[in-house]
Amino acid sequence: MNSRSTPRTLAAVTTALIALGGAVACGTDETAGSDPDRIDVVAGFYPLQFVTERVGGDAVTVTNLAKPGAHPHDMELSPSQVGQISQAELVVFLDGFQPAVDTAVEQNAEDRAFDVATVQPLLDAAAGGHSHDHGDGDDHGGEDGHDHDHEEKPAGPTQPAEEQHTDGDGAKDPHVWLDPTRLATIGDKLAERLGQLAPERAADFTTRAQQLRTELEQLDGEFTAGLETCQRREIVVSHTAFGYLTQRYELEQIGITGLTPENEPSPQRLAAVAEEARTHKATTIFFETLVSPKVAETIAAEVGAKTAVLDPLEGLSATGDGDYFSVMRANLQALRTALSCS
Repeated sequence: MNSRSTPRTLAAVTTALIALGGAVACGTDETAGSDPDRIDVVAGFYPLQFVTERVGGDAVTVTNLAKPGAHPHDMELSPSQVGQISQAELVVFLDGFQPAVDTAVEQNAEDRAFDVATVQPLLDAAAGGHSHDHGDGDDHGGEDGHDHDHEEKPAGPTQPAEEQHTDGDGAKDPHVWLDPTRLATIGDKLAERLGQLAPERAADFTTRAQQLRTELEQLDGEFTAGLETCQRREIVVSHTAFGYLTQRYELEQIGITGLTPENEPSPQRLAAVAEEARTHKATTIFFETLVSPKVAETIAAEVGAKTAVLDPLEGLSATGDGDYFSVMRANLQALRTALSCS
């Protein structure tokens, strides 16, 4: 418990721990503290679970707070989940991505937290003309609403308040895992942190992180080669979650909404995206597994394009099929098809 805890916080945590004592872990997640021979780690959402399990191996037990098929952004924590955070030896999270997790970490595990947002500087959410829903539909980020050079561009004065909060000055794009090289660096730093908790296994963590880096660099090479020669380089996506991917592989994203997928785009924004899709002869409008495809389907029907999944990998589908590598390779194939890559 950190020094900033209040009586109210202590009471809440006590209640959570009581609930935890009589609760069964949800789904297939294991309850923190179940194996004294392993480091008990709580991960905020799937990509963090993935990298922790790969680096930690059989030395860690990882509990993922986000259930498969559920959007991790706005999840609420149950008392038992707060208890898991309180008991964990390490909490791996991304500050700013899951507010409920941020609060629980600050109150109950600040000295046992690993914030992946601190590993490398995050991209600005408003960088490079990330498309916003402007009232007039004309000014949507740069000359054509793309990620050109990722120059910082503040939110426009007519931008809705909810998008200003998400994509405005100072906000960061959290989807760092969509650049495999950045995820590799997160793995390296996580190995160091795990090594502090179990010095006798530090060399194993380092070795596992190096193995993961090798695999991620191979994936990076596949993306680079696979997207090198394409007829188009613009992708139309349901929300601008792909800044790291488009920056890394020299693509440009046209977002129907900004970084908050729940925000409804205005009719003006829909018209602007449709116009850009026609201009760039887009054959595909991408939607996501955890977000309704209706808006993407509407634009696709208007411009004579088809729809396909481009997964931002915030979580696995409800079926839990695949892993980080299989989903990323499916993304690569979807991009190659949409962009007519040779």
